[in-house]
Parts: sequence; structure tokens; C-alpha cells
Amino acid sequence: MLYLASKSPRRKELLGRITPDFKVLDVDVEEVPQPGEPPDEYVLRVATDKAAAAKKRTNDEDIIVAADTEVILDNNIIGKPTDEENAVSILGELSDRTHKVISVVIVHGKDALSVVTTNLVTFREISEQERRWYCKTCAPLDKAGAYGVQDAGAGFIDRLDGSYSSVMGLPLKETRQLLQQSGLELK
Repeated sequence: MLYLASKSPRRKELLGRITPDFKVLDVDVEEVPQPGEPPDEYVLRVATDKAAAAKKRTNDEDIIVAADTEVILDNNIIGKPTDEENAVSILGELSDRTHKVISVVIVHGKDALSVVTTNLVTFREISEQERRWYCKTCAPLDKAGAYGVQDAGAGFIDRLDGSYSSVMGLPLKETRQLLQQSGLELK
């Protein structure tokens, strides 16, 4: 059986584009950077923790897909906003700047396989009125960086260098490759 270790509706949607045959396994792991932990190591650690937590609840022959995606600005992890005002502030920090979006995918079957994707996203200048409208209408609180590339947040983007699906939360090409390497037969 294939399990997705994620609460994210976007990851569920994206994995469904690869295969409809999986179940969602809700795992809770602490998503707090350790003091001095570099952003790329943090993202890898969180994805690894999700995979390990899910693997403890499944059988040896099951395959787990776990992922984490973070927005990085000036080598700082932005994370998910704490409230609407924080979301407005985060979008203000990202306005008229380029930030990284790092996604890590781990596919854990008999062995744990992983891939890291780094994407660059450049926002146009976003007025405070636009930021407030977005935060009222697009539910930014469950999104790293307070925006979704798949919703009206796409209108903030001047340029995306990398993978759209990776910025959304699960790089499709890489995830498919890892699943196949794990022995899962995909159509």
C-alpha cells in the first residue's frame, strides 16, 4: 500500500496526478528549526521525521511518501504565518524580491530515497491593499510563505525558475521517479 504522510490538500492533489491508489496518513511532527540549523538541512529533517513517523504506523512492504516545502528569504526560513497580520507582513517581505522554495520528497519503502529541489520565485511589488485582500480571501495560514502558487498568489509572481509542482508542495517528476525506483508500478 502507498501512503502519503501529509495533512496538505495540495500534496494529496499532486500525488493523485501520479496515482489514485494511495491513502493519506496524518502524522504530527514538530516543525521548528533547531538553533543554527541551515534551511536546507531543516527541510530535509522535517521530511525525514514525517517519513519515519509514518513508517512506524505501517507494514514493512508499504511505501511512504513524505515531503516538506519551505520558503527561504535571505537564508531565513519564512514558515507558515501565525495569523492574518503575520501573513500580510510576510507577503510584504517577499514583495518585489526573489526567494527560494525548497522541497524535499522522501519515498520510504524497503529503502529511503530522497530528492531536494530548489526553486527561485520572484514576486512583483505587492501593495498592502492586495496583500490584505489575498489574506482575507485565499487562506494563507497553512502555506509556507503565506501564499499558494496554485491560487491567486500566482498573480504575485513575476518569474518562477524551477518546478511549479515543487513550489506547490510536491515535485511531480521527481516523486514519480522515486516511486518507480522503490518498485511501485505506475501507468
